[in-house]
Amino acid sequence: MFKFRQQRRTAVIVLAFVALFSGLITGREILFNLAYLLGLLLIISFAWAWTNINYVHLSRVTRTRRAQVGRPLEERFTVRNTSRIPKLWLEVRDFSSLPNHYSSHVVNGLGPRRTYTWRVTTICRQRGRYQLGPIRLKTSDPFGLFPMQRDLVATTNVVIYPLTFEIHQFALPLGILPGGDALRRRTHYVTTNASGVRDYAPGDSFSRIHWRSTARRNRLIVKEFELDPLADIWIVPDMAVFGHVAPRPEDEAEELSWGPWGFIPNWRQGDEFTLPATTEEYTVTVAASLAQYFLRHDRAVGMLGYGQTNEIVQPDRGERQMNRILETLSVLRAEGEIPISDMLHAESHLFPRGTTVIVITPTTHEKWPTAARQLARRGLRVVSVLINPASFGGVRGSDGVFSMLQASGMVAYMVNSEDDLTTVLSQSQKQMGSFTVVQ
Repeated sequence: MFKFRQQRRTAVIVLAFVALFSGLITGREILFNLAYLLGLLLIISFAWAWTNINYVHLSRVTRTRRAQVGRPLEERFTVRNTSRIPKLWLEVRDFSSLPNHYSSHVVNGLGPRRTYTWRVTTICRQRGRYQLGPIRLKTSDPFGLFPMQRDLVATTNVVIYPLTFEIHQFALPLGILPGGDALRRRTHYVTTNASGVRDYAPGDSFSRIHWRSTARRNRLIVKEFELDPLADIWIVPDMAVFGHVAPRPEDEAEELSWGPWGFIPNWRQGDEFTLPATTEEYTVTVAASLAQYFLRHDRAVGMLGYGQTNEIVQPDRGERQMNRILETLSVLRAEGEIPISDMLHAESHLFPRGTTVIVITPTTHEKWPTAARQLARRGLRVVSVLINPASFGGVRGSDGVFSMLQASGMVAYMVNSEDDLTTVLSQSQKQMGSFTVVQ
């Protein structure tokens, strides 16, 4: 198209010179008038195209920079014509990396000093960190002789959190191991472990004031608290490349069906969202759902994962910790090169005695039950959530590992493809059978 318009402009320029030279040779007035007309056409067309591309203001407003898989991301675009010359058409082409984010638009007939607004709502289907922008504006004169474009390089990022499922209850090994040294880990949360007092600082809650010390010292004194090391829960998603099942290329292609506006992907026909059938996505989704469950129950939750990078999120409570874990999981990929058992051995200093370690793994190797028993003998409470690779098209399944964990008295869950994660992860110990922790 651009080459065709360039040829059209070249033809008009050639005709103008031919008419001018012919007029000079023959002296006929009509040839001079034709040359002046074509020259004036070129000048007006260039000025019109230049005005169109320069006297326009584009604003892009993203409702939120944080979204979640299965939820909508909304953007509003506004194009304003700041000149007195109408714009026949403006093409706004967006080069965002967010999948299925179709925000490019063509604005037709934008009058002088007028604005045009459109909204784009995208259902987020893939977790990750994506770039919004840059944007390219394209326009031309009414005759199409001078197509012009302008690049708006301003960009921003949006983070898509992984999908989470509601969990009503989660079976943990019974009993808390007594003994051990207390960890002096201060926290801004009010807990049952008061460690001392200090002077009041702006921002301290009045509920933390120790009135006896305040009366004795004649100034405001507040209590300091510590986290209970036995209450820590570490969620460990296995993001090593070993054991994960990747979809076949033919499975990645979306099936199309005929709709009222042509062929549309099947996932757009209904309101329900289906989790991608990969062990990686199930592992991340289970980890995010468990973090959400325990943080809502005011437990200190940490996360450890070796993917393309080594990610360690120290245990903490609250909404900020939830956002920190979700943001880490949104970019974590199954590209690690260290098996789950070796990773836990290398980071064993993070887990004090009595810590609950929840491992989500698709491994089918018998090395994991052995490593789980060794962790339990060190005083850790280990829970395994096995993502069965056979249900995702893998060659081997997790049945053998699951049986070995059960025989050792370890708490274990089995998750298959297309399982209802709310139902599977909400099973109680009575439903799963009687388990005890190996000491």
